[in-house]
Amino acid sequence: MDQESADAEKKLSLLSQIKNLGYEDVVVDQDCILHEAVMLLADKWTVPILLSLMQGPKRTNHLLKQVNPVSPKMLVQTLKKLEDAELIERKVYPAVPPMVEYTLTETGWGLNEVLSKLFEWSVTRASKKKNFNDRGTTLQKVV
Repeated sequence: MDQESADAEKKLSLLSQIKNLGYEDVVVDQDCILHEAVMLLADKWTVPILLSLMQGPKRTNHLLKQVNPVSPKMLVQTLKKLEDAELIERKVYPAVPPMVEYTLTETGWGLNEVLSKLFEWSVTRASKKKNFNDRGTTLQKVV
């Protein structure tokens, strides 16, 4: 595929891509794969947890500190949901007390580009707001 056709393909809208798959009308119901993906990402703690794990493997306590103010109960529930969706992997080490570490799976890493685009869109949107420079950003450098 030459560069020109690759660029043209990137410019296709979501609806154009769906129509290219042979679907004329888009119906988003509970059986739709797009609905499933959006509902998973729409969870309040999913994206912050995924962003944290994109920085490297994390133990539960580190996630609690980095994904603030998630409660321990909500963190465990969200981690279980992400594990069931095969976006993260839970590894238990034989230690006393038990040590558990979470990492992204290959499928989880597949969201990197999507979340990068979402971040770019968020920055563009925020920069258009009048109070963007006064408000700044909540991204923090972790030391």
